Amino acid sequence: MTRAPAPAAVLTNDDATATNTAATATADLTATANLAAQLTELAERHSWRDRPAFHQGHRAWTHGEVHDLGARAATVLAAQGVACGDRVVLALPDSIAWVVAFLAVARLGAVAVLVNPELPAADHVFMAADTEAVLCLTGPGLEDRFPGRPRLGADQLLALAPAAEPAAARPVDPDGPLYVQYTSGTTGRPKGVVHTHAHPAAYHGLIGRPLLGITPDDVTLSVSRLYFAYGFGNAFVFPLFSGSSAVLVDRRPNPAAVDELVARHRVTLLYSVPSAYAALVADRGTGHQACFASVRAAVSAGEGLPDGLGDRVTELLGAPVLEQIGSTEAGHAFCANGLGHDHPGTVGRPVPGFEVELRDRDGRPVPDGHEGELWVRGPTLTPGYLNRPEETARTLVGGWLATHDRAVREPDGAYRHLGRTDDMEMVGGITVSPLEVEAVLRTHPAVREVAVAAVPDGTGAGRLRAFVVPAATPAPEGLQEELLRLARERLAAFKVPRSVSLLPSLPRTPTGKLRRHLVRRGAW
Repeated sequence: MTRAPAPAAVLTNDDATATNTAATATADLTATANLAAQLTELAERHSWRDRPAFHQGHRAWTHGEVHDLGARAATVLAAQGVACGDRVVLALPDSIAWVVAFLAVARLGAVAVLVNPELPAADHVFMAADTEAVLCLTGPGLEDRFPGRPRLGADQLLALAPAAEPAAARPVDPDGPLYVQYTSGTTGRPKGVVHTHAHPAAYHGLIGRPLLGITPDDVTLSVSRLYFAYGFGNAFVFPLFSGSSAVLVDRRPNPAAVDELVARHRVTLLYSVPSAYAALVADRGTGHQACFASVRAAVSAGEGLPDGLGDRVTELLGAPVLEQIGSTEAGHAFCANGLGHDHPGTVGRPVPGFEVELRDRDGRPVPDGHEGELWVRGPTLTPGYLNRPEETARTLVGGWLATHDRAVREPDGAYRHLGRTDDMEMVGGITVSPLEVEAVLRTHPAVREVAVAAVPDGTGAGRLRAFVVPAATPAPEGLQEELLRLARERLAAFKVPRSVSLLPSLPRTPTGKLRRHLVRRGAW
């Protein structure tokens, strides 16, 4: 696909407010381009050194402590042979060790490879080889995951760092690589996405500060992990660029753990994904829960919030739930609702500094009110995929990112997300949106989650089938028949599933996104 001619109406936020915000986002880059040095200088300049930065268990680390440990840990990594430009795998759970390791790698001018420690061994081997990592930093249980490559345990790094001398920050180009983050693999093998030293300041300056109003008094809890784009911005970038703090937990918290952590740490900003929000409100009575009294705002990303779920979460938390959409390639959100403008049911308006176009399959712009594919251009787009020039050329065209997300633009400039282009199913020669079918089935009170896909039958023809996670176990008798009857009442005949299967869970990525390519197999 080639870039379409510039449309008559491209939505940009280049008004005075957006311009000022974008300028502010880069103001702190003037002293140094190295991210670790930027953050150290910010803490000094704004007197944040003695303020809490991270909470883990019953221990808190101040901004001064984490930057000091990061500088000393850099010396430890240098002694292990890590030099400027080298890639270092971080296969660590969310922890103070993750934060210190990232800051240490950045300080050396090396490149952090952010890896989910719970991936299968084959994925770890692939990612280490794909990045040609010179060192792998791991947590317990992963000692044998990276054969043939030098490894250092997180506990060793933290034990050695206090006695080491602080390392000076290596001068780097602001457009030089800082980290590699792998795509979530919803459609196949993950790809390594490169981001630069300049990008984190922009995440905060364009999103954290103007849209969420983050101040040093905020406390963040992110259900999404640090090794994902959403979690990285929420729980690493925003706290360190604002002087606030984040709660770190070494595994994804269940609803009971979320309750306890929010109450104990007086969390003000909660970030999660729709499936986790659905679990949070399940089996609860209506009305605001006292444990969430400190929460002033919640953010949802990863997938669209199902109809009605946002209202239930808002009622539970006593705070607005702000939807946004981003991607690993964009680094964080490119469209978002904020405290100053929230349009429920949409992913918000373009983040200041970003341009968004809706195009048809031939790359032509579509008018307002018509469905199209989202193309995005902005200051934090990746320069490309690691070792994949052909994939980069297909996805990044003329400075624009093909997101493969379908949307329609609302009159106020917000975008209503309609799913992914690869979500569409072909049934009997007719294209069907599974999201439409799922939305109908989800209205049944006995349904917690649902996924619909065209699954090949014995002849190879695709037959629409629904996979449902009941809201309670055991499921009510006759639920499958009730759901099929509901579908027949509200949908055209060709959109009615041939069958409904009741299951304990759906296949999801660690970020909470549905793995539709597995659903299409009919078993996982």
